[in-house]
Amino acid sequence: MGDLLGVAVLGAGHMGADHIRRLDRVVNGARVAAVADPDTDRAKEAAAGLDGVTVHAEATAALDAPGVEAVLIASPGPAHEEALLAAFARGLPVLCEKPMVPDSAGALRVVEAEARLGRRLAQIGFMRRYDAEYLRLKSLLDSGRLGRPLMLHCTHRNVSSPPYFTSAMLIDSSVSHEIDAARWLLGQELTAVTVVGPRPSANAPEGLADPQFVLFETDGGALVDVEIFVNCGFGYQVRCEAVCEAGSARIGEDGAMLVTERGGAGVEVPQDYLVRFADAYDREVQSWVDATRGGRVTGPGVWDGYAASVVAEAGVRARESGGRVSVELAPRPRLSADAGR
Repeated sequence: MGDLLGVAVLGAGHMGADHIRRLDRVVNGARVAAVADPDTDRAKEAAAGLDGVTVHAEATAALDAPGVEAVLIASPGPAHEEALLAAFARGLPVLCEKPMVPDSAGALRVVEAEARLGRRLAQIGFMRRYDAEYLRLKSLLDSGRLGRPLMLHCTHRNVSSPPYFTSAMLIDSSVSHEIDAARWLLGQELTAVTVVGPRPSANAPEGLADPQFVLFETDGGALVDVEIFVNCGFGYQVRCEAVCEAGSARIGEDGAMLVTERGGAGVEVPQDYLVRFADAYDREVQSWVDATRGGRVTGPGVWDGYAASVVAEAGVRARESGGRVSVELAPRPRLSADAGR
């Protein structure tokens, strides 16, 4: 165990439990040293069968547990700021699931705290940057082969939304992935957002504005539109098409197994993001472990987390007002300049 990176996992829910499994069974060079969750029974269940793991109700107790050298934050978004600052205070490298911090003021405090350290410690979990299809699209756009990007058309559909989901969360939780993916794919900042929507689907819970249509403008003159539909009922689908001056490219066309049997044929449709992006999560965490063991921090940084929070807040205001809302980012600290798009 001494040669393995000891990781404290904060949060043992759906995402946290999957990361615990991933660190134990998939990723090389790391082990789970501690798990923290207010529901200690859930934490114990997630850590069952793992040697040398301590279970805690408080995040800070897990950070101070024996053998902890790094932190993976998979707790609910409102708990992230405190956990990130606590990790920074201990000099612990962090992989933090999105949203880094749900509100932009808190996200900026995290950016400023890391800048005061004078070095990067945090990677933010925008896993689409590690998905094979997104990486191919990024490489193609960067090559210039298709010319200047003009538009990104994005689709983001879930089978159903959790009972606590609000209309704002369609943007600040779900569309936050498209916000980061657009910034990364295009190498541009998002400067304004408009949100409209049809009459809510009959499948949407009472009071939930679902689906919604989100339109972003960029500082490079491109447009990005996102259909977010979190109660489509039939599957989990994420698609993106880049339309450029000399061609287009589309990813996410459900390249799954085709099953043919008596009476018909059908393509399997993923029902969950952990299925659709399993390989991306594996590559993301492996990359983080490898970099951390080498004393480095790579991937999307705290500035990317901050930018996503600012754009998402503007999107929520646009939905509520029915108008176009400009995005205003704070000055970017020098430390974050190498961490972004």
